[in-house]
Amino acid sequence: MAAALVLAQLRARMALPDYAHAPTLGLLYITDHYVANARDILDYLGAELPEVTDWSGTVGVGIASSNVEYFDEPALAVMLCELPSDQYRVFSGVAPLAVGEGMGFEPHTALVHADASTPDVSELIAEMAARTATGYLFGGLASSRAGAVQFAVGGNGNIKGQGAAGGVFRGGLSGVAFGEGIALVSRVTQGCQPVAAQRVVTAAEGNLITELDGQPALDVLLRDAGISLDEPQVAMPALRATLVGLTAAGADAVGRTGNFGADVVVRHIIGLDPGRRGVAIADRVSAGMRMAFCRRDVQAARSDLVRICAEVREELEPEELPLPIAAAPGAAEAAFATPGGLPVAGAIYVSCAGRGGPHFGGPSAELQIVRRALGDVPLVGFFAGGEIARHHLYGYTGVLTVFRQA
Repeated sequence: MAAALVLAQLRARMALPDYAHAPTLGLLYITDHYVANARDILDYLGAELPEVTDWSGTVGVGIASSNVEYFDEPALAVMLCELPSDQYRVFSGVAPLAVGEGMGFEPHTALVHADASTPDVSELIAEMAARTATGYLFGGLASSRAGAVQFAVGGNGNIKGQGAAGGVFRGGLSGVAFGEGIALVSRVTQGCQPVAAQRVVTAAEGNLITELDGQPALDVLLRDAGISLDEPQVAMPALRATLVGLTAAGADAVGRTGNFGADVVVRHIIGLDPGRRGVAIADRVSAGMRMAFCRRDVQAARSDLVRICAEVREELEPEELPLPIAAAPGAAEAAFATPGGLPVAGAIYVSCAGRGGPHFGGPSAELQIVRRALGDVPLVGFFAGGEIARHHLYGYTGVLTVFRQA
């Protein structure tokens, strides 16, 4: 019934002048309530929409559809894309993304879905980024309490490697690579706020930071976070709420506005070493890296999402509006509230499963912020177990990607 309702809505939209009439690519996201029905849903949509020869997507504990989020309930969302067939390729474990001379397609960017249980998933993401001309990926890790599945069908089974594979996969990476002709704008929004100044890692072993700015790392943590181990009942909740924003050597962890920059990856503190006065985090660390202790902050998350939405809108807006629009009060805002207002064909939003409405003050509040900035544009996405942007695997972030109109 859910798939039939989605299909009816899609066909109604396809009859309107500002929407795709001959789509070939479908993006499908489901909540984990439908994992057991994943193959049936894909088969049904594929049979009812035979013109859509390519499918990609995954599962989340929550999904996004335009200005609404669905958490902890059965839901599915589909966006159909009318793209030139020579400007995208669906890839998966059975049909890897081929690059090089003679392949007839050069990937510039890619939407990536991944399984967190895949060994060395961070390295695989970095390797996939290296296969694209820009090095820019966007997407996330599937999140599910009922098994992580991915959807990947290329050319309705007619491309090399797809063969008889049914299109529902577990493990590894899958997604859609886009060519140079698919113009998009993508931004990362951080959900954490630094609580102290940026530090330089001056000594580390594996995932244990032993020195920050030449001082014992544990002492710096306690000082920066305002924690005293003399009061363990107070200290433990404060320590659990404290995270680490980490960047590579030479990159800035904290931007000019005092917020984290796009190069920051946020990691948990997983232990303390009183003997060596060290702090263990959930990532490998080396001397020269920069970091800042941070906490998840609702206001910081809201303001940073507003900021990236404004950046996306600024990049999409024409430098000069026609005089009649510029002169009419509210006319420009009204124009942006239609599919043809901003030059936006659609959008994909991947947010952390730990964010969502409650973290932003109410149900669907996060997506309402995006809608106010972009207007009522087609949007799908999911709430992930980790977010992918460029060659990084993030946490507690949102990745907003907007496709320009041709």
